[in-house]
Amino acid sequence: MTRGRQRRPRRRVPRGESRVGQRFEALVGPVAHGGHCIVRLPEPESRVVFTRHAVPGERVVLEITEGTDGDRFWRGDAVEVLEASPDRVDAPCPVAGPGLCGGCDFQHVAVPAQRSLKAAVVREQLVRLAHLDPDHPLVADLVVEQVPGDVDGLRWRTRTRFVRTPDGRQGLRKHRSHDVVPVEDCLITLRHRSSDDVPVPATRTVVAAGTSHDFGIADDGFWQVHPGAPTALVETVLELLDPQPGESVLDLYAGVGLFARFLGDRVGEDARIVAVEGDREATRHARLNLAGFGRARAQAGSVDQVLETSFDEPFDLVVLDPPREGARAGVVAQVVDRAPRAVAYVACDPAALARDVASFAGHGYRLEALRAFDLFPMTHHVECVALFTRTGPDLR
Repeated sequence: MTRGRQRRPRRRVPRGESRVGQRFEALVGPVAHGGHCIVRLPEPESRVVFTRHAVPGERVVLEITEGTDGDRFWRGDAVEVLEASPDRVDAPCPVAGPGLCGGCDFQHVAVPAQRSLKAAVVREQLVRLAHLDPDHPLVADLVVEQVPGDVDGLRWRTRTRFVRTPDGRQGLRKHRSHDVVPVEDCLITLRHRSSDDVPVPATRTVVAAGTSHDFGIADDGFWQVHPGAPTALVETVLELLDPQPGESVLDLYAGVGLFARFLGDRVGEDARIVAVEGDREATRHARLNLAGFGRARAQAGSVDQVLETSFDEPFDLVVLDPPREGARAGVVAQVVDRAPRAVAYVACDPAALARDVASFAGHGYRLEALRAFDLFPMTHHVECVALFTRTGPDLR
């Protein structure tokens, strides 16, 4: 369950006269991956503008926030709404909006509509990058499911890293900027604390599939920030994989062993369980969390490098929970080389998932099931769980 840090935008070299600050009246097009909508400006500009704070179908005045005459596309904010969508609401947070805090993408959208937008993004990525049929039920009927643990999309984030303004106040950064906006109370944070970081407890208890387990984690270690996420993800992985007694399990990007521990309950103490994790401290906790399973092993190391040199025997079941960039073709090839009967893939980025769907298809593994969860309300992020099998239907 390792997750990479979000990369800061690269400094761009100007390509002609800047258009920053210019305003245009425009019709808002479909939602796009990344928390914005597509606006196509007519001639003479003839540019696509990735526009935040808008809703598909609205007529808005947008202001360019990034872009020059030589750029293929521009970025902008909807600063005035001329014709509002019925899905538009007043943002509950006073610092959510153009030029303000960049932590949330969709506070101006009703929560059910946020989930519809996220489902549309997942579908678009699967069709465009994985070349799946848009009319197949797994694509066309996809919904983003609500997860217990938030209140109308608020008060769910168990860990929030704040920064400081030049005068010492608590704040968060603007979108694609180092500038800091003072934030007295982040409304998506579970409990407000006046500190730079809301700490993660050293032990987390997860109840899933009628079983409870405690997991030790490092103070600064990764853990799903939505309180309902571990249960939802574990139960979905168990349901899709349908593990049987005695089956062997390979848990990749295993974190502290969340999936491996619950899978161990199903396959039994004598079954072969291997958890691979790049973070050594998380691996140390995984070893403790998997104690009691005689054939369980937690291995520290980069997943691609470990698979190239170790554990090359067949495995019945594989769990993949990669960072935002996905597993990528090399790891997918190593996974299918173990000939698992089923692979559960937990994805935090729909574009990376779609690319890996295509990679699995190239090795004869088809997408057989797909579910999506709203683990990050008010933001554009969405978590998916996919099932791949060697006998699933060909969606292409």
